[in-house]
Amino acid sequence: MKSTTLVDEFEHYSSWRDAVRLRVVALRDWLHAHELGDAESALRLDQLLGRLQADTLNVAFVAEFSRGKSELINAIFFSDYSRRVLPSAAGRTTMCPTELAYTPARRPSLRLLPIETKAQAGSIADFKRDDDAWTELPLDLDSAANMSETLRHLADTIPADRATATAYGLIDPDDQETLRSLERDGSIAIPRWRHALINFPHPLLKQGLVILDTPGLNAIGTEPELTLNMLPAAHAVLFLLAADTGVTKSDIAIWREHIAAAHGTSRARLVVLNKIDGLWDDLKTAAEIDAEVARQAATTAALLDVAPGQVYPVSAQKALVAKVRSDDALLAKSRLPELEAALTQELIPCKQALVAESASAAVEDVVIKTTELLETRLAILQDQIDELQGLRGKNRDAIQHMMAKANEDKRQFERGLQQFNALRNVFASQVETLRRQLGMSALRRAVRDTRHAMEKSRFSGGLRDAMGRFFRQVDDNLEASAASISEIRMMTAMYRKFSDEHGLAAVNPPDYGLGKYRKEMVRLERIFDERFNTVFKMLTVGQSQLTARFFETLASKVVQVFELANNETEAWLKALIAPMETQVREHEIQLRRRLENVSRIHAATETLDERIVELETSMAGVGDQLENLARINAGIGAALAVHDEAPRARTA
Repeated sequence: MKSTTLVDEFEHYSSWRDAVRLRVVALRDWLHAHELGDAESALRLDQLLGRLQADTLNVAFVAEFSRGKSELINAIFFSDYSRRVLPSAAGRTTMCPTELAYTPARRPSLRLLPIETKAQAGSIADFKRDDDAWTELPLDLDSAANMSETLRHLADTIPADRATATAYGLIDPDDQETLRSLERDGSIAIPRWRHALINFPHPLLKQGLVILDTPGLNAIGTEPELTLNMLPAAHAVLFLLAADTGVTKSDIAIWREHIAAAHGTSRARLVVLNKIDGLWDDLKTAAEIDAEVARQAATTAALLDVAPGQVYPVSAQKALVAKVRSDDALLAKSRLPELEAALTQELIPCKQALVAESASAAVEDVVIKTTELLETRLAILQDQIDELQGLRGKNRDAIQHMMAKANEDKRQFERGLQQFNALRNVFASQVETLRRQLGMSALRRAVRDTRHAMEKSRFSGGLRDAMGRFFRQVDDNLEASAASISEIRMMTAMYRKFSDEHGLAAVNPPDYGLGKYRKEMVRLERIFDERFNTVFKMLTVGQSQLTARFFETLASKVVQVFELANNETEAWLKALIAPMETQVREHEIQLRRRLENVSRIHAATETLDERIVELETSMAGVGDQLENLARINAGIGAALAVHDEAPRARTA
């Protein structure tokens, strides 16, 4: 039986994700149709659906120039396309970081960000929101030759003098070729483009695959966004070396500084020793060739300080040829299936488990809350039936007494409701304080003040001090916000007393804290310190420009973290108050209906049996809703559970 490949597994994963999304949509629509949802539940489900819709699988390929990244991407993902999607030839075919993805709203194209934007404020994420900043070239999907010609622009270079290259952070003082070029011509060749985005309608890209091609230490070291955002966000990182060049000094620098030192990330990090076909020798036996490949793989593992099993020797070029020609023997000899199997076993199941966990938590919260609401309705309806059945054979005086008691219960609840509204006012005041502490206005002021302080200082000490103050202020804001959250959480005890007094159903608000965001700030500050002590000190000039650009990227990441913290905090606040309001509203409705029941019986005793039948019918309807909710929830659970068994079944 043919073993599953990464492409096969990703297609299965996409189908699984779509099935889960459809069942969550069914839950949301059912809640809406039966008026059982509230704002918080709708928000949770909409956020989940948004995550499932926008879900991507990010795979990063990292290497120095001429290691065969483009050919490996073609071999793994695009061999069935009967042409090379990415250009692959001798020499440098990609000079700038390149993202390969698909956005339906945009035409197939190559979008290129000019290198001159390095001298401007703003991160790559900022420029992605500015279409005018990019040079866009359409891709002719009907002509492989034309498309290949367009993509060759990824290798464009322009001459630059020392001052310009320094301002862009592209001078490597240890590169003798660079120094000789400056002495000879007064200029060096630098990439024409800072970043590239390829929008290509390949089936895998349509399903959410995103490929990042990162060329060279210089591109990584001078583009902080790669260090802070793109590489940490990758679900898998493939680090390429070439058997014909061995492990170079810059290879080791990339591995140690940007891949092996991944802080707190759970990524699949695989080392690929490419171009092993250069070791194929017709004068050697297959055993001798295998021994030579094994020796190089072991040497690579030792130099990178990884387990030998983490190094995968392959020939991407021969693998691509084998797949295009359906040559199973050549494909096996290329050893690409072993690498694909490793990715299949590590990447997709891990990604699928994370998505399943997130979806299960969101659905479970909504289902539990809705179930509690329906069970409360059942209990209240049963109480009303018991009360009405107790009126059988009673005279009008007894019914009058019952009506008086119902009125008194209603008045008592209304008095308690005043306390609940006072509680809500306290809640609103505390929430307003929290929003000021955690709000984006305070953060943007801190970013602006830090930027001004850095502009005034051109020395390392001043730059470091400005960044230190920035992180302390950010942490102070998070600490104050955490204190406000603790105060807000205390109001649930006050509500519990109110609910006990009036017989409301218990509400168990979700736990919440800002600990993970404070940890993320610590991680970002540590990254800054490490980059400051390594990459920046390696540069003899251009330190302040590179530091400023690093800060812009760092600030953009901090803003992103704070936006996420704000969104999750708002969702928690809704989850905190919405169930309370729902229970109060439900109890108020049922008290009114109870009084109406007794009043109607008092006015016409012959309606007693009719009203009991109505209530029993209502109970049956609520029971049906509980069964339907359980059935829908079971369907979602069954869809989520598929990820546990499917990969093993397909690889058996």
